[in-house]
Amino acid sequence: MSYHLCVDCGGSKTAAAIADSAGNILGRGQGGPSNFAYLGLPNFIQAVTDTVTAALKSFIPHPEAASTQSLLPPSAPLFASAWFGVSGVDSNAAIARLIPPLTALLGVEPIVANDTHLLAAPLRMHDDVSAAIGCVSGTGGIVVSFKQGQGTGARLEELGRVGGWGWILGDEGGGFHVGREAVRQILWDEDRASVFPLEERRTESTLKMRVMQHFGVADPFELLTVVHWPDPVPRAEVDVGAPAYTRDVREKRLSSLAPLVFAAAFEDKDALALRVLGRTTGELVDQICVLLRPEAEGTGYAPRTVKASDTILCFGGSLVGVEAYRKLLLDELARRGHVMKRVTFIDDAAVAGAKALAAVGRA
Repeated sequence: MSYHLCVDCGGSKTAAAIADSAGNILGRGQGGPSNFAYLGLPNFIQAVTDTVTAALKSFIPHPEAASTQSLLPPSAPLFASAWFGVSGVDSNAAIARLIPPLTALLGVEPIVANDTHLLAAPLRMHDDVSAAIGCVSGTGGIVVSFKQGQGTGARLEELGRVGGWGWILGDEGGGFHVGREAVRQILWDEDRASVFPLEERRTESTLKMRVMQHFGVADPFELLTVVHWPDPVPRAEVDVGAPAYTRDVREKRLSSLAPLVFAAAFEDKDALALRVLGRTTGELVDQICVLLRPEAEGTGYAPRTVKASDTILCFGGSLVGVEAYRKLLLDELARRGHVMKRVTFIDDAAVAGAKALAAVGRA
């Protein structure tokens, strides 16, 4: 019996999943970081080997399978197909470097692509869609569109990508963006209150209260000190009397506010928090709309754009893991005339990829 392997190689961890021909997940494994750009080839291959071996050790074959494979490379053909989504791989040259050692490791030539491709794996599992948009919104954010590739296998053709520039330049809709916008809106209200009469000032918000308590400050303008305080120096002596935020890098100080914004918006219905999320989702929708064309047939659209009515929108990341946040995004897309044919949330890209490989094999 042949099986299908998918490995999600990320900057913080590696995840592997093994599926049978019916798409049942039979083996799972996790390992350390495997961003190719950071690790280099030898360390990358070692991280993959450890993770796939862990998946094989948890793998219980069907009774008709001859034996359990627990070591790499396999002594006999085991995998019918393999798909690697690798962070830090953005060029054909990098892909070409990875394919030979991965083929030697697995006994089958894998599909290798950037890890964003795995998010669009459901495209291979639904006959009523011709395109997919992967929308990542976690600590950072990026949107990428795909269509079915030519030939066999689960390889997808990337059409366009928007964002993913990192927290300094972008990551719209992600955790840092949400946290930064929260502080901006709090300070904006304070600035307005210095100009307009007292009776026109905005009432106190639970978001403002939550953020100030989080950092232990009494004056909203103290948030400027919090945000601009320098990053901690590695291996420097820790000042136990200093505020806790001084031990976090600036990026984390702001991204850590996202759960507070969500709580204020979705639990408290706080107007200020909802305004923050309206802005962050609006900018993320701006990026998604770059990849979309109008539903009405006509001229004047880019040929690599897709129609929402032909597309599955695949969400991934901790923020869009919250249904209420996804709804804000979908409502804004609908307001702009884009209603997706299908919508899904991918909580495990390796599992989604393995199931997609099995679906391709059955087809």
